[in-house]
Amino acid sequence: MKTLVISDLHANWPALEAVLAAESFDRLFVIGDLVSYGPHPREVVEFVRGHAALVVRGNHDNALARGADCRCAPSSKPLAEATRAAHRALLSPEQRTWLGRLPLTATAREDGARVFAVHASPRNHLFRYTLTPDATDEHLCRQVSGVAADYVLLGHTHFPMVRRVRGRTVLNPGSVGQPRDGDPRAAYAVIEDGSVTLRRATYDVERVVEDLRHLPVEASVVERLAAILRAGKG
Repeated sequence: MKTLVISDLHANWPALEAVLAAESFDRLFVIGDLVSYGPHPREVVEFVRGHAALVVRGNHDNALARGADCRCAPSSKPLAEATRAAHRALLSPEQRTWLGRLPLTATAREDGARVFAVHASPRNHLFRYTLTPDATDEHLCRQVSGVAADYVLLGHTHFPMVRRVRGRTVLNPGSVGQPRDGDPRAAYAVIEDGSVTLRRATYDVERVVEDLRHLPVEASVVERLAAILRAGKG
């Protein structure tokens, strides 16, 4: 069984296309944040609806569908709010309802192993940003304590990570649509035969930038998003 794990797609269809071109898979797990920041919410939402075996709701999905605060970083919030307004107009009522009804957590089996998925943290499903590669083992242990799983799948930080804590594998595949670790390539992970691999896929960033220019958002928003995509950090 080969499982493709992706997160933080952020309406970036060319990045997702590159991942799908690079990897065949038996199952697809999506760890939230399908929308905000990118120009292709409809394509991303429809693909995930049609292909994912497991999906959880991210803070940006929650904000768009439920009119809530995304509670992202102050530097990113204007970008999120501008693109979210455009996405609301692009998505159908049915698509928005589907996003809003996604579960905050989900479980599955991976070749007999137990899988638990949540966008940010088992202790704070949508908003905790502290489960990063430089987090201490003690902090990770506190956040995943009580989770009955062999794999704990996370997203939210946009930083890829595989850590072993107290017999659990904590996996963040990084961001497909808006990497923030200094590598602009789309990030994802593969679980196969009990092994976890972090991988990257190159995509046409300038195609995304050009499509962003067609969104009804200010030019300054497009330029800031373009800079993040080109650098893989913001």
